[in-house]
Amino acid sequence: MAKIKPQALLLQSKKKKGPSRISLVTIAIYGLIVVVMAFFLFTSYRHWNRRSNFQEEDNLSSAEHDSFGDSKKVDVPKYAVITTSKGSITVELYKEGSPEVVSEFIKSCHKGRFKGMLFNRVIKNFVIQGGDVNRPGNMEDWTSRGKHYNQLDTSLKHEAFMLGTSKTKHDGGGFDLFITTAPIPDLNEKINVFGRVIKGEDVVQEIEEADTDEHYRPKAPIGIIEVTLKQKL
Repeated sequence: MAKIKPQALLLQSKKKKGPSRISLVTIAIYGLIVVVMAFFLFTSYRHWNRRSNFQEEDNLSSAEHDSFGDSKKVDVPKYAVITTSKGSITVELYKEGSPEVVSEFIKSCHKGRFKGMLFNRVIKNFVIQGGDVNRPGNMEDWTSRGKHYNQLDTSLKHEAFMLGTSKTKHDGGGFDLFITTAPIPDLNEKINVFGRVIKGEDVVQEIEEADTDEHYRPKAPIGIIEVTLKQKL
């Protein structure tokens, strides 16, 4: 049997003890694991960071909404100045007693629906009305009431110089205005009262004295120039 030289044995020993090489597949697997872990950590960070930002925005939005809501409650106008071709009529709005009607009235003011509106029906010792004179069935009802106002019950349910609007919904979002010129007992059946005249009663009376035709329409146009909302007088 041939003897192995010491030098050859030393070389074989070094080869056995030396580190084994890492394959490319193993490197790829470890690299993939690192990438997946990094992606997972980055995704988790973005998720929690965005969630925190959303919570802050929601809190800020809620605070702004509450603040806006409070300011709207505080800033609801208490008065309306109705400027007519005969002069100005100042009205105190019953925002607590008729909040929905007052809200609709304010919206109509902002949209300018009252600019140019005519007082199309003037019945002495009864009401003056601005709105749509062509609504079917409306003219006969109100004119008959005007003719017989002296025969109404004397128990007062509706005072003079009250501002109201018809309880009947208007097509196209219209909004008519009634101002009573005498205590009328049964108007609560027809009108939602949402204010009262506190200044300009003489203007109301002047409009009331206008010459009218047989349908109680003023012979000379009397209209609303504008309505100004105010928090304080």
